[in-house]
Amino acid sequence: MTIKAILPFGDPILRKKARPVEAVDARILKLLSDMADTLYESEGRAGLAAPQIGILRRVVVMDCGDGLIELINPEVIAMEGEQTGAESCLSFPGYYGRVSRAEKVAVRSLNRAGESVIFHGEGFLARCMQHEIDHLDGVLFIDHMKERWLVHEHTHERIELLPVLQLSHAAHLG
Repeated sequence: MTIKAILPFGDPILRKKARPVEAVDARILKLLSDMADTLYESEGRAGLAAPQIGILRRVVVMDCGDGLIELINPEVIAMEGEQTGAESCLSFPGYYGRVSRAEKVAVRSLNRAGESVIFHGEGFLARCMQHEIDHLDGVLFIDHMKERWLVHEHTHERIELLPVLQLSHAAHLG
């Protein structure tokens, strides 16, 4: 069991685009296992993208309540409808914001056998898929927020989003 450190908000790696996986080999299988261990060890978790542990590869693990889903080189191939709701991130512990996403998605991905598969998600699963795939392109949930603040999950204190965005982009450029 290997637990990896999750990069915090402001780390410039979170703003970088991840590279495609060329072959599903022993290193990628180990990465998937380490990511699953890290995900299940994290409080309030639903998904984890490889850039969040400092690895710029297009790999995601998720468990939205129905078991582990592993995505390698995922690509959203269809979107339908719209939902708006609270969204949080393991790289922003303790904070959430309201984000609009597609209600339904279809995602093409490789599985751990290297086979092409299509996953269909609706509701929370669709939200999670979009959130984690965004991480692979250096996009964070704060980039999609409609409101001007993040909210602390316990105190409900609001913090202004603009300085957070400026910090995030400054770290990327720095």
